[in-house]
Amino acid sequence: MPRIVRDFTFHPHECLMPRASCLAPHPPMPRHAMIMAGGSGTRLWPMSRKSLPKQLVPFIDRPGAGRGKAKSSLLEISAERLKDVVPQNRRYICTSESYRSNIRAAMPHFTDEQIIGEPVGRDTVNAVGLTAAILAKLDKDAIFCVLTADHLIEPVEKFAELMHLGFQLVESDPLRLVTFSIKPTHPATGFGYVERGRVLPGTSNLAYKVERFVEKPDAVRAQAYLESGVFGWNSGMFVWKASTILDCLRRYKPESYEGLMKIQAAWGTPDQKRVLDEVYPTLPKISVDYAIMEPATREQSRSAGTPNEASSIKVCTVIMDLTWLDVGSWPSYGETLNADEQGNRVSVPPSAGGGAAGRVLKCSNTLVVSDDPSHYVAVLGCEGLIVVHTKEATLVMPREKAEELKLIHAELPEGLK
Repeated sequence: MPRIVRDFTFHPHECLMPRASCLAPHPPMPRHAMIMAGGSGTRLWPMSRKSLPKQLVPFIDRPGAGRGKAKSSLLEISAERLKDVVPQNRRYICTSESYRSNIRAAMPHFTDEQIIGEPVGRDTVNAVGLTAAILAKLDKDAIFCVLTADHLIEPVEKFAELMHLGFQLVESDPLRLVTFSIKPTHPATGFGYVERGRVLPGTSNLAYKVERFVEKPDAVRAQAYLESGVFGWNSGMFVWKASTILDCLRRYKPESYEGLMKIQAAWGTPDQKRVLDEVYPTLPKISVDYAIMEPATREQSRSAGTPNEASSIKVCTVIMDLTWLDVGSWPSYGETLNADEQGNRVSVPPSAGGGAAGRVLKCSNTLVVSDDPSHYVAVLGCEGLIVVHTKEATLVMPREKAEELKLIHAELPEGLK
């Protein structure tokens, strides 16, 4: 993929898209960003644990980093990706309250106020709604993007351009809900899909009306989606106005809305923690796609061509033609590593005696990962195997069983989860 080279010095009120594509007819609204980082990462056990979930595990090699260079966490990389999109003081992380101290230690540039701690996980719609309630109280005109902490995206310059387009779409029409869909490279069955409709004028064929969201398909349908040229992978990234997403919750998920309004009223007062701890666990557990995006898309279809169309919710998508990797399992983590001629991928630390603390021999398509320099991992004559070693636990499984790792995770002693 050719790399885009430009001067990306950050100017919060300057459009980074070509001048003809600037959509907002008025000054941009205050831009914010929220990274969802509350997942437990059970499919990346044993490195991902309750005490150090996958988004905080420093196991990603930076592009261009030499051997022996410190690795980074997915959350660190996600936060740095925002440097040309939203200023640091307007970036937030929504995560489990139990991860707060780990995040503060690893990323001290995020203040306590910028870490939104959930007492318990209540799925993505409530993470989004809680952030919207807080931002709307701070600034009634706030708009924010929603990112996830388990994506690797390159090149970051192109990501910044497309994210700015998403903000501009909302600034020009605050009733827009903007999602980002990845241009598919193969018929993936592990992602949901977004079907594009007509192109939005003035966006250089980058933004489209959404026709529908579809669940993870079987192989036949995934191939059909790829060949159609009008489907993209659902990335789980969004841009919207805080007050608009709260109004959507009021209409489509009133149980969540009512609870979030109680939390909003208490936010910034001495009752903040008490109300959050009491109310948040009672919110219905549901994803943002099911709770908001799908009913909003159906409403958009009903209002099309009617006098209510201009004042109705509009769901649109920005297509992202870039390298995107959802690091949610050991096979996908393996994609971050260079492969040898037989497709083997190895990530082990230097051993105490010198050299690498691991070796594969006469293997193919095998992944070996370790963070323990005192333990040598040797794998001989295996095909399609995954071996992950830590000081506390070792995982060995066929590659095709990676999605079933949650089964063994459920049977682990509590101290190993």
